[in-house]
Amino acid sequence: MSTSSSAAGAQSGGRAGTAGVLFSMCLSLVLVVASVSAINLAMPELAVTLGASNAQLTWIADSYTVTLAALVLTLGALGDRLGRRNVLLVGTVVFAIGSLLAGMSDSAEQLIGWRVVMGLGAAMIMPGTLSTITATFPDAQRARGVAVWSGFASAGAILGLVGAGAMLEMWSWRSIFYVSAALAVAAGLSALMLSQNTRDQDRHRPDLLGALFTTIGIGTLVFAIIEGNEKSWTEPIVIASLALCVVAFAGYAIAGLRTEHPLLDPRLFGISGFRAGGVVVIVQFMALFGFFFVGLQYLQLIVGYSPFISAVALIPVAIVVVPVSLATPRIVDRIGMNVTMGLALVLLAAGFVAVSRIDADSGYLPFLGGLIVAGIGIGLASSTGTTAIVGSLPLTKQGVASAMNDTTREVGSAIGIALMGAVYSSTYTSNLPDLNTLPAEAAETARESAAGGLAVAAHLGPAGSALADTVRNAFMEGLSASMIVVAIIVAVAAATSFLFAPRRLTPPVDAQNDSVPT
Repeated sequence: MSTSSSAAGAQSGGRAGTAGVLFSMCLSLVLVVASVSAINLAMPELAVTLGASNAQLTWIADSYTVTLAALVLTLGALGDRLGRRNVLLVGTVVFAIGSLLAGMSDSAEQLIGWRVVMGLGAAMIMPGTLSTITATFPDAQRARGVAVWSGFASAGAILGLVGAGAMLEMWSWRSIFYVSAALAVAAGLSALMLSQNTRDQDRHRPDLLGALFTTIGIGTLVFAIIEGNEKSWTEPIVIASLALCVVAFAGYAIAGLRTEHPLLDPRLFGISGFRAGGVVVIVQFMALFGFFFVGLQYLQLIVGYSPFISAVALIPVAIVVVPVSLATPRIVDRIGMNVTMGLALVLLAAGFVAVSRIDADSGYLPFLGGLIVAGIGIGLASSTGTTAIVGSLPLTKQGVASAMNDTTREVGSAIGIALMGAVYSSTYTSNLPDLNTLPAEAAETARESAAGGLAVAAHLGPAGSALADTVRNAFMEGLSASMIVVAIIVAVAAATSFLFAPRRLTPPVDAQNDSVPT
């Protein structure tokens, strides 16, 4: 990626210019990330007001993320050609329209559809945030700029939850989308006034096959995970989705090796830092957003917190993540990248194991203890993984590096929500007793979600006490199982980081050399 003259001006503009770029890009980043997490606070209300099932709740959360993950590489490449700020500004308009109409939805199906539109806008916004920072910041400030971006990428999820919680205290779930629309307009104006329009000056033929294959591969992978758990892994549509996923990724690899300028060169995965950074980022965000999907329901349904208090209860994590992210470059200098990556994932897994051991009577403090440990791991992992990806490639390839970083984050988020939602849902349902003594509609509501089960119990008067206890215990079994499954995955990734990640990044190929670094 080469920069336009306006980007070069930003590099010579000193702290004032880079501070404005950093503010505007982080504002756009927080808008995108917060919209992944904020909806999780409204899950209990959506289950009741829209009659959404566990599967529909998963798709309400994941339709946005799947769309973003599937399209971010393609739209990032479009930004490289047309100007990253130009595409970002169009994205804020699409995002605002999708948010406004999502707030007017009258059914779970409508909400899922408009979340897809929001994901399209987010995929136009997200790639330009990091690549604009790496393109406009001078060498001496680039590492700190990436660390600040990484901190907000993680903490932005908490900020979204706190904002959503405050709105849900006063208004319905619809307010989350109306405010998101207004923030999208603010982010667009901020980028227009404070940021430069950078682009790749080298004009290559667009890799349409690569765009098609990556979009299909990512989309079918997450679809298969969600539908496989909800229906059956032997269902024809699930098998067909997995088969199409394999074919799409194979097609991507074959086409990428034969294309002179591929969308994402498969040979880049031969770079140890690039590969290790991708693994760390995807695993970290899988754990983080999967936890939001299940853990927030614990605070609301089991502890009894309001949506706002539930969000506030997560603020200590954000307080930990940002300073740890900023300190990570110095930690890497002292103990090496591989040790930092491995330690980060060990802490993340340990935090999840601690949360898996709580029960319906544990309350908040044991939950918080596990979160703090996990938060330290998240802060270390976010900055280290992003630095490994962007630091493995020269400035001429920062568009690719940024798109890869965004893709791994969003794929991880989508898989995390799908995986933890799937494990929780199946375990919850299997731990419910025979509900045939209830009216058919009430029994189905209780099976569909814990929020629905507690709502049914509340309408049964004194007789509902036993049902409520059963639902809470089934929920805790689902929470524990989902935490353990993800902790195992994170622990395996930690071992691979210790063993195979580089201790130091190999300096990337000179910016004038257009070959793939090795």
